Amino acid sequence: MKKVFNIVGARPNFMKIAPIHKRMQATAGLVPVLVHTGQHYDGAMSKVFFEELGLPEPDIYLGVGSGSHGEQTGRLLVELEKVMVADRPDLVVVVGDVNSTMAAAIDAAKLGIPVAHVEAGLRSFDRGMPEEINRIVTDALSDLLFVSEDSGRENLLHEGARADRIHFVGNVMIDSLLGHKARAETSTALARIGLDRKRYALVTLHRPSNVDSSEGLRSILGALARIQREVPIVFPIHPRTRKMIEQYGLGELVASMPDLYLIDPQGYLDFLRLMMDASVVLTDSGGIQEETTVLGVPCVTLRDNTERPVTVTLGTNTLVGMDPERIVSAAFEALNGHCKTGKVPPLWDGHASERIVELITNQV
Repeated sequence: MKKVFNIVGARPNFMKIAPIHKRMQATAGLVPVLVHTGQHYDGAMSKVFFEELGLPEPDIYLGVGSGSHGEQTGRLLVELEKVMVADRPDLVVVVGDVNSTMAAAIDAAKLGIPVAHVEAGLRSFDRGMPEEINRIVTDALSDLLFVSEDSGRENLLHEGARADRIHFVGNVMIDSLLGHKARAETSTALARIGLDRKRYALVTLHRPSNVDSSEGLRSILGALARIQREVPIVFPIHPRTRKMIEQYGLGELVASMPDLYLIDPQGYLDFLRLMMDASVVLTDSGGIQEETTVLGVPCVTLRDNTERPVTVTLGTNTLVGMDPERIVSAAFEALNGHCKTGKVPPLWDGHASERIVELITNQV
């Protein structure tokens, strides 16, 4: 029996690990151990996702909590090392690009434990993004590199990764989306907020590059002010973004928008329902670029780059940066039906977790 540590820490990880962990539980010869670092720890950002995605209670919970990148990563390194030394897994599986991902890869590599990275090779080529550093370090230390799009393979080969370690498996985020889409259709989120299908815009905003600057955040909010005159906007607001709106004294600007609906962060099923029925999604999230592509919903990404270029070349995603004119123009184009139709990228078919677990079973 091979013991596998499946590491999660933050909200984006949960949708990626859920189908993998479930598949491992049903696979002879594997003993999956769910390790939650507690990087995201409140109910809205963690507990509800476990419940809705069918994840069991974590076998190990570390409760690391928040802090600066250095402070949080330091605590992660200490606590993850303890459990790896104590339980000695045969493999550590990490997903995505959060601090927990990188810390687990560092600890495992130093202890001589093989590492598998799901969503390997994605690059924005912007080292001002903390996630980019996490991706580069994690990939350099991983023994199995599971990529979700062609750019991942190309980037890894360019960086010197061995070709036999790279496996194109598809996108596990889409496994979760397709597996829960029918349940999401029964969500009452639209009725609770007072929205009509395909007659609203959905916004998410949390990246430091967008919300940690008074000028930048004001500019984006100004664009939203213009859009909400034409269509209601629902904005599940990240705690970080709410804090910065208050800190920069932008509350009055937000309050002046009658059709901007600020709501608390949503659970997986409610948010999926909001996303699938939106006329357009405006976001700075990576995963939402992928989900909207599969759902066929226009996506306007408030960034100058993306580590998921297939969502632009094949999907429904358009990059507009922080320029309010470009944001408004792209949103209105989508609302008027003049937008990309897109198509689903190769192997984004709901079976990525099966491919991943089969490869792990054969190689561990």
